[in-house]
Amino acid sequence: MKFKYCPICGGRLQEKYSYDEGGVPYCPVDDVMYFDTPIPCIIVAVIRDNMLLMLKQSYTFKNSNVLVSGYVNTGEIVEETVLREVKEETGIIAGQPKYLGSYYLDSKEIIMLTFMAYYESGEVIESEEVDWAGWICIDDALNEMVEDKIGKSVVKKVIEEIKNTNN
Repeated sequence: MKFKYCPICGGRLQEKYSYDEGGVPYCPVDDVMYFDTPIPCIIVAVIRDNMLLMLKQSYTFKNSNVLVSGYVNTGEIVEETVLREVKEETGIIAGQPKYLGSYYLDSKEIIMLTFMAYYESGEVIESEEVDWAGWICIDDALNEMVEDKIGKSVVKKVIEEIKNTNN
């Protein structure tokens, strides 16, 4: 998020030099610097044996299946977000979230924190956000993700992770 106005007093921010950060939006009234802050979001590949939990959400991509994703709530630990989003979107209980890396989407000012997690229990129950949810053979998943470049890279990392674990 790029600040132009002070969230406290509403005044227009000025640029102030901040050593290694350069020019930063600053409120002289409240004496506060407002650094650009990306919105944190998670994306998670849930594994069940050789299957991957996938969704169809036509508001994200028209011709691709996707992984579970969602925004981190204020005060929430990111690993909690992973498990909450899986439960909210699909009804599935997942566990053992493992961090895989991050991506930055400049166009939306979002930092995507990527994870894999393991199925623990439950049956797929699609939320209102989801057009379809189900299990797909992990070997076929990349072909189902035509438009989702970040999702594809997460699945590739998961496949590599599974290979390394089985060796």
